[in-house]
Amino acid sequence: MPWLVPPQKGQPGCSAGHGDSPPFNYLQANWECNIRRMDRNLALELMRVTESAALASARFMGKGDEKLADAAAVEATRRAFDKIDIDATIVIGEGERDEAPMLYIGEKVGTGKGEKIDIALDPLEGTTITANGGYNATTVIAAADEGCFLHAPDTYMMKLAVGPAAAGILDITDPVPLTLKRLARALDKYLEDITVCILDRPRHEDLIRTVRETGCRIKLISDGDVSGALATCMPDSPVDILLGIGGAPEGVLSAAAMKCLGGDFQGQLRFRNSEERERAKKMGLSDPDKVFTMNELAQGDGIIFASTGVTDGEFLRGVRFTARGAITNSVVMRSRTRTVRWVTAHHHFDYKPKY
Repeated sequence: MPWLVPPQKGQPGCSAGHGDSPPFNYLQANWECNIRRMDRNLALELMRVTESAALASARFMGKGDEKLADAAAVEATRRAFDKIDIDATIVIGEGERDEAPMLYIGEKVGTGKGEKIDIALDPLEGTTITANGGYNATTVIAAADEGCFLHAPDTYMMKLAVGPAAAGILDITDPVPLTLKRLARALDKYLEDITVCILDRPRHEDLIRTVRETGCRIKLISDGDVSGALATCMPDSPVDILLGIGGAPEGVLSAAAMKCLGGDFQGQLRFRNSEERERAKKMGLSDPDKVFTMNELAQGDGIIFASTGVTDGEFLRGVRFTARGAITNSVVMRSRTRTVRWVTAHHHFDYKPKY
């Protein structure tokens, strides 16, 4: 579309070459305004996708079937994408093409008529949580310009996430006690009042012991470390820092969200075997042991992040079904403006679109 192309030098409306005090560039301003409007519209469209996935998967809460809950979220996500005028590529999704029937890495989504973007998503972060009727299951999508997300292999990642007050002052390679002491100083809190969010896994026994010996509090979560990372940026959350090893794809999603919130995120890949290391090299990671910063995991200022609660959690309420519909709670945000919108939507199933 012509209005998406900014005026070039020598074209009408371009101020280049008109002296030291160029006139107001109306075409440039119009182009920038249209880009901002497009970002805003896309943010709301992505939120509708996460709402659709949450509504579909929430029906299986507590029914004990992880695969059924995940399949419902995946199918609803794919159908919702079909209605959006974008030319998008899944760069972080349900796995490689031979591993997932839908939302696989490299799959094209959208109508193909709009802007070219990359998509990172987890249609149901917390499949086990949903199946067990637990706490903190969400649907998550992030979007960015082409090439702005790290193509993270399906392996583990050591993670550190903190809120804005501690952004830029910690190093994931430092000893944990030193990190927690620096965090306490940055937050102006007593060390024993610092709360560390950690995934409850056997691999974290040493980390949990170290945190306890340092004197800090611990909040163990069963799944959903994207929500754990976001909790560090919420003023009314008790979580001050997320530490530990989780999925690498979820690390990229966390980095995208933290960038919108002004927090900080660092990650370092943790491979389970030599095959995963070689696969990472084939994906273009010349130094698989590198510590990735937030801006390397999610580049540029065009990041959009959307999430909807499936079950009640740290910062989003789960889906609540009513007589003829449901109520959802979502968050949608953009890194360009750092605007964060909390949306409570009342859905009436008699009038909902059939994706």
